[in-house]
Amino acid sequence: MPYAFLSPFFIIFGTFGLFPLIFSLYLAFQSWDPATGISGMKFIGFDNFVFLLGTPKEWMAHQYGDKLFWQSLYNTFWVGLGSGLPQHFVAIPLAYFFHVAYKKWRNTITGAYFIPFITSSVAISLIFSSLFSKDFGVVNAVLDSWKHVPLLSYLSPEHHIDWLGKSPTTKPAVSFVVFWRYVGWNTVLYLSALQAISQDLFEAAEMDGATRWQTFSHVVVPLLRPMMLYAVTLTIIGNLQLFEEPFIILGPSGGVEQSGMTTAMYLYRTGFQDGDFGTASAISWILFVIIAVLTWLNNKAFAPKHEESAA
Repeated sequence: MPYAFLSPFFIIFGTFGLFPLIFSLYLAFQSWDPATGISGMKFIGFDNFVFLLGTPKEWMAHQYGDKLFWQSLYNTFWVGLGSGLPQHFVAIPLAYFFHVAYKKWRNTITGAYFIPFITSSVAISLIFSSLFSKDFGVVNAVLDSWKHVPLLSYLSPEHHIDWLGKSPTTKPAVSFVVFWRYVGWNTVLYLSALQAISQDLFEAAEMDGATRWQTFSHVVVPLLRPMMLYAVTLTIIGNLQLFEEPFIILGPSGGVEQSGMTTAMYLYRTGFQDGDFGTASAISWILFVIIAVLTWLNNKAFAPKHEESAA
């Protein structure tokens, strides 16, 4: 009888969770166009992975498999680092500032920073597409206004920047959108961890004559390591699967010269536009391995000191 109550979960998990996972692994070793039906599948071994990654002989000749795949991987890491690192470098001190300075209005202010995270990514992307417009965007209008400010005039460009139409500015623009959306989420995470730290530690540091900076660097940061592990892990997983923001802002092509096409976008393009579900599945499993390795390295980096010494 108890299994009857548990069966809905196992049925749903098996149908929508386990089966797609196993089927995608199976597809990674097949050549398959869905238009041909299941009977059109053809086992090709590791050919999909060889096509994407290349062979050692090709690497020696400086040829690395599918150029678009490697470019998408480079774009993904660029945007991931360009948006991920600032998120945490800003969120940690910002959370500490809120914890110390805004005890009464702390929840209200933190809630305001959290709003971008719960806002529709489609709405955010469309708004920033307008803000980054070359001729009528607010960003270029602000840069133009700096021409009349003595100390900022040298930062104002002579001509409007085509943020989304030029290869060098595409990735910074997308990175800023991702940073803006998730910095509030990370601030909330670190603020919750700060509130769990005993107030006695802050009082003891104050009695010992520690400055705010010394308290932050020697008390707060070490005690935030478990939350850093969690937050950075979420950033790694999320940024390496980045899809919605660049897809809506730049379109399915990934912008000029595919300069903003992420690996998730290339996976979508390969599977749903080119109809090559075998190669698309191989891309997904390569991405899975990369995420798993980086998550493991992140876990080692933020492991407690006694675990590091034991290892």
